[in-house]
Formats: sequence, C-alpha cells, structure tokens
Amino acid sequence: MSDYYADLGVSRDASPEEIKRAYRRLARTLHPDVNPGKEAEERFKTVSRAYEVLSDADKRRSYDLGVDPFASGGAGGFAGAGFSFSDVMDAFFGGAAAPRGPRSRSVRGQDALVRMELDLRDAVFGAEEELTLDTAVRCTSCAGQGCQPGTGFSTCALCGGRGEVQTVQRSFLGQVMTTRPCSNCQGYGSVITHPCFECSGEGRVRTRRSITFKVPAGVDTGTRIQLTGEGEVGPGGGAPGDLYVEVVVAGHPVYTRRGDDLHCRIELPMTAAALGSTLDLETFDGPQPVEVRSGTQPGDTLTLRGLGTAHLRGTGRGDLIVHIAVQTPTRLSEEQADLLRRLAVLRGEERPAGPVAPVEHDKGFLGKLRDAFKGA
Repeated sequence: MSDYYADLGVSRDASPEEIKRAYRRLARTLHPDVNPGKEAEERFKTVSRAYEVLSDADKRRSYDLGVDPFASGGAGGFAGAGFSFSDVMDAFFGGAAAPRGPRSRSVRGQDALVRMELDLRDAVFGAEEELTLDTAVRCTSCAGQGCQPGTGFSTCALCGGRGEVQTVQRSFLGQVMTTRPCSNCQGYGSVITHPCFECSGEGRVRTRRSITFKVPAGVDTGTRIQLTGEGEVGPGGGAPGDLYVEVVVAGHPVYTRRGDDLHCRIELPMTAAALGSTLDLETFDGPQPVEVRSGTQPGDTLTLRGLGTAHLRGTGRGDLIVHIAVQTPTRLSEEQADLLRRLAVLRGEERPAGPVAPVEHDKGFLGKLRDAFKGA
C-alpha cells in the first residue's frame, strides 16, 4: 500500500492545513504546465492521489486503519461494507434497482448571523449601515468549479460516473444487493484531477468584504434583519445562504425606550414648578418647547405626541413622555430663608401638614349597602 504521507512529505499527525499547504507547494512544482515530462507527470498523479485521500476525513481514517481506497474495487464482505437497516430496506423494496445517481457538487451555503450595535437615534428614524464580514465567497480563480483553469472533471473509474456502487453480500436473508455512495468520488460521479490552487477544489474561499444595507425605522434590541443571498457561499460554488443581522440598540444618556415611546426626566426648581415655566427640550426632532403649568407636582408627566420611535410594522410614531422632578433647595441664604418664612405665613403653612387620610376607592353596590345598614 502506498505511503501517502511520504508522497506529500508530511507526518502522520499532520493537520488538514499542513496537508493542504504541502499539496499546493508540490502541485505548483510538478504540474505538467510548469514541469513537462513523464517523470514529473507521474509524480504529480501520485501527489494528487495522496492529497485526495488525506484531505478527506473519511478516506484518511480508512487509510490509517490499513484500507487503501484506490486498492479496493468497492466490493467487500458482510462486515466490511457496514450492513445497515437501510440496506435491507433497499433490498426488499427495490432501492438497489433504482440508483439515485451522482449528487451535485454545488450545495447551498449556510445562513449566517451577526450582531450590530445601533444608536437610539438610528433606531428611531432608520439608517444606512455598513458591515464588514469574514465569509466564504465563490472562488474567482475557478469560478466555483474547483478545478484549475483549463481543466475539468474526470469520470470516476470506480463507479463509472454513477456516484454509487453496488455490492452483493451473503447473509441469513440470502444474497442482498446494497447500493452505497462511491468512496472514491464521494458520490459525485466524477473526480477533480487538478484541484484549483486557490480553493483546493472547494469552489469557495474565505475573504473579508463589506456590504451596505438599510435599517428600517423602529427596530429594537433583538430585531433581526434578513439580507437574502448575503450569507456563506456553499461548497462547489453553491448559492449563498442568507445573512441575519441582529440589532442591539445602545443606551442613550437622556432618553430611554419603552415600546415605541421615549421617556426622559427633567428637573425643575421649586419656584418654576410653582409658578409655571417654558423650557426648550432637545429631542431627536430638534428643540421642542415644553409648557410647564403652574403648580406642577413631582412625578407629573408631560406628553409630546408623535415624537417617539417609529412603529416598525405600521405607520406613525410613539410619544415622548417627559417626567418632572422638582428640586427642593438644600442651601438657603438668610434672605432666601426669610422670604420662604414669609411665604409660609401668607399661605398658612407655618406648621407641617398632618397625616393625610387614605384615598377611599369606590366600594361598589354591596359596600354601600353594608354601610347603609350600619348607619341604620
């Protein structure tokens, strides 16, 4: 049995990346276009055969156990073929008589998910964002075919292009014919004799790219934006999957979001709350005048209609809710304290107010009827 590790010049515990680098180095030197000659051609075939075995996890595992994929005709005994329940079903219901044929090398790529942090202002109005991604894209050198330019696929010598092989086994059921994917071509029906130097036959390479897309107004933390066809390109240059962008809205120093409403807190001096005032509030829509009525109490709220976040699935916007906090002075000059004492006298507030009775809720019909009987 050939020593494929020695053919590539790598150790038996070499990683897939080391095997790939060794093959690329030898292929560039031995390729017939670069090094014509019978000896170099035979050496190139040996190296390609070794890479085909060692670059495939299943083939490499079988080879390490003493089974050479190129030394077997595909037939084996009952134990060697891995007899399974599906084989029995094929034998009884005609699965073996109806070959499934070679499978396509081109497979749709996987979907990808990335997270993106967004400012609150951009969540309110929407924005155009740019993302930089590290994803698999179609190899430009071979246009996703996996072969070196000017070369192509060759029909698998083991399965004859069918992508599967049939074996006859003796068992307690008698002779059972089973159909399995060809181990030489992995069910493709063809082999790549000259893999592309750039993608090593994968038809895709990893690269960094940037995409620009629109973020709709009204998104919130957890919203996922689907970008069709912006995911990973599949093996064999297959169609790309989709990209999902999950939004994370960053905190804001002034505003907080509750649903589609925005909330903020303003502090008023005691005198402004008592006398009333007008102030300019800086909102995402620009400065807005806020009228504070006289006698405003701590905890009161003012509502500015339509200045909140846009409704993601609908029209219009939420509201901006302003929460009032009244500042009580902590340091007073003698003149200020005297003025407050005089105001307290004028308002009859020299002494602190006593306890306030709890607010009685509506007792309902039965409660009122019970009170009426008590007073009778």
